[in-house]
Amino acid sequence: MSDGFMGHVSGSREYRRLLVALFFAGIATFAQLYSPQPVLPLISETLDVSPATASLAVSASTLGLAAAVIPWSLIADRIGRVPAMAIGLVAATILGILAPFSPDGTVLLGVRLLEGVALGAVPAIALAYLSEEVDARHVAAAAGSYIAGTTVGGLSGRVVSGFAAEVGDWRVGMWAASALCVGAAVAFLVLIPRARGFHPGRFHAEGGAGIAGRIAVNLRTPMQLALYAQGFLLMGAFVAVYNYLGFHLSAPPFSLPASLVTLLFLAYLAGTVSSPWAGILASRHGRLGVLIGGIGVMISGAALMMVPAVWIVVAGLLLYTGGFFAAHAVASGWAPAAARRDTRAQASSLYYLGYYVGSSLFGWCLGFVFTGIGWLGFLTAVIGMCVVSAVLAILALRPTAAGDRR
Repeated sequence: MSDGFMGHVSGSREYRRLLVALFFAGIATFAQLYSPQPVLPLISETLDVSPATASLAVSASTLGLAAAVIPWSLIADRIGRVPAMAIGLVAATILGILAPFSPDGTVLLGVRLLEGVALGAVPAIALAYLSEEVDARHVAAAAGSYIAGTTVGGLSGRVVSGFAAEVGDWRVGMWAASALCVGAAVAFLVLIPRARGFHPGRFHAEGGAGIAGRIAVNLRTPMQLALYAQGFLLMGAFVAVYNYLGFHLSAPPFSLPASLVTLLFLAYLAGTVSSPWAGILASRHGRLGVLIGGIGVMISGAALMMVPAVWIVVAGLLLYTGGFFAAHAVASGWAPAAARRDTRAQASSLYYLGYYVGSSLFGWCLGFVFTGIGWLGFLTAVIGMCVVSAVLAILALRPTAAGDRR
């Protein structure tokens, strides 16, 4: 922290404003990012393309986001955390409004790619900003609250676009989600407190490591690499389930209508509850146990979704979603908190680079598993990814002999 500022403490007015502002930033970001997801079966049917090809409507934006997180972290180091997030949100909101005007699929994917680049500002910077502005005792809990906002964003974007598409088409659905994001972006701009724990250009002025050096420091740290692997594997598994669950439930023996499939996205509320709860537990009892517990709940949920009964699938989806967001809340906040002070923005960005590369890669390629060997084989692959993630966490993130509680 700078100038004697040790961070906002829980319960203070600025602490509450910061959390509410980042909550709205999460809505503005993730509602736009995933608004096409509930209508992927309609896109596949209308355009006569495979499920994997239809999923590119989501993967294009997550790929753009993945490519942008490192550049955004560098911009934030130069101009400041809050201005960088504001620029990204405003640009993304404009592109979100323009995207449905696309005359064909190629243009749409191009705009969605650019939209993802702009959206990268918030996930690249928010947790570094939070770790600098919040008292260290409250960072894990505050990170959980921010992740809760991302779950509300992911849920609201999917539900709004899904139901709006029922009365119009995919364009109407995406415009409806964009309208929601405009309001959330305005709330963020009004509420976000000025940064006190960071001064733009400080690291350069202090003669610290250069850009490549700050990235390399994290890439040489086994603990950081294990945290990035959590985002890569768990997010890839998570997005893949939500991409292809609609196809599974629209087909026999379920044959659910699109409106009911859209309602399944309400399972995101499990993540809204679990992410702040996980942050509180991590603050009290250590991060590693909560992370492994979240992964275990994901595996249990995926196993339940193998049962060919709608209510059991729904129960499994709730567990799967809650477990994912608990694990993500811990891992995403852990990366910048464990990094060297002058590399926090890069640590957070590298986590989200892995997170969204996993989303883009597995959200697309697991579609071939789904179409090739079916839902059970698909879920087996998902469970395998979760197991690998847990093993890496246990090997690399265990407390040190010095008694470091992780």
